[in-house]
This record gives sequence, C-alpha cells and structure tokens, in this order.
Amino acid sequence: MAQTKKSDALTEVSPWHPNLRIEANLPDTKVVRTAFFVNGAAMLLVIALLLLLGFQEWKLHEVNKQIDDWQKSIDRDTKQSEKAVALYQNFKKEEEKTEEVANFVASKPVLSEIVLRLGQITPKKIAFDGLDFKDTGFSIKATVKGAPDHAAIDASAYEKQLRADKVLGPMFNDVNLLTMRKNSTTGRLVIEIFCEYLKGPKKS
Repeated sequence: MAQTKKSDALTEVSPWHPNLRIEANLPDTKVVRTAFFVNGAAMLLVIALLLLLGFQEWKLHEVNKQIDDWQKSIDRDTKQSEKAVALYQNFKKEEEKTEEVANFVASKPVLSEIVLRLGQITPKKIAFDGLDFKDTGFSIKATVKGAPDHAAIDASAYEKQLRADKVLGPMFNDVNLLTMRKNSTTGRLVIEIFCEYLKGPKKS
C-alpha cells in the first residue's frame, strides 16, 4: 500500500523545467523546404512551355519555308506555261495563215485556162479592152458593138453566160456587171464585169 502511494507521487511530479517554446515562431528546421519544390515545379513548367513554343515556332518556320519554295516553283512553272501557251497561240495563227494561203493557191484557177475559155465563149459582139487579174478574181473590160439599147441586153446576157458556163462557172463565187456606160467618143457601150473566185460554198 505504501508502495502504490509512492508511485503516484512520482507520476504527479512536474518536469524539471517549464516548456516556454512558441511553435509558430520557431525556425523551420526541415532539410528541404516545401517552397523549393513549388518553385522547382513552376520553373519546370515554364521551361516545358518555352520548349513547346520554340518547337511550334520551328515547325511554323519550316512550313512557311516549304510554302515559299512551292510558291516559287509554281511561279516559275506558271511563267513557262504562259510562254508555251503564247507560243502555241502564235503557232496556230501562223498555221491558219499558211493553210489559208495554201488553200487559196490550190484553189486559184489557172489564168491561161481562163483566157482560153473566155476566147471560146465570148460573142463576137463583145470586144475585150483588157483583163485585170487580182487575188480575189478578175475584171473583164470590154466594148459591146451595136446600138446602146441592144448592147445593154447583150451585156446582161454575157454576164449570165459567164455565171452559167460549165467550165468557168464552178470557178466563181459570183459574177457581177459592175459598170455599163456609153463611150462619148465611139458612142458604144463600155462594160466592166467582175468574176469573183470561189473560196467557199457558192452563192445560190
């Protein structure tokens, strides 16, 4: 019983000195502070963002460079294509001119055949004053013998004869009596007939 009281007395004894520490004012004695981890994580995040931004800028630069190269290639090819098209258009124009000349030369009647045929079919009442050959046809200048009234009828009949002739007719697109006048010196009728060469479908 006496021993129990002795142990209780020992338990109730206060420490040998009082605890006067204020925990909030005590210095941080941790080896690695929490702020270090926070700052480190923030720096790593900033570095990662900078690296990502730099990578994106590099990719954008490469894409712009590729686009610029493609545009230069397109511009170069476009100029060459335009030159080729222009040359082809000029070639087509020259080709059309050449074909037109070749077709005209091929279709142009032989002058000697025309003169011989005119000599065969021209009535004795009509005397040639001259033949004027051109690229598009030829003109017949002639004097019609006889009285002017009858001469006018003969001139019109000669025009129709030239148009309907089986040899000369197919060579002409049209035959026109251009002038018909009286010669003041001789009193005879002077006429001019133009025979147009055939270049396309014959006029009806």
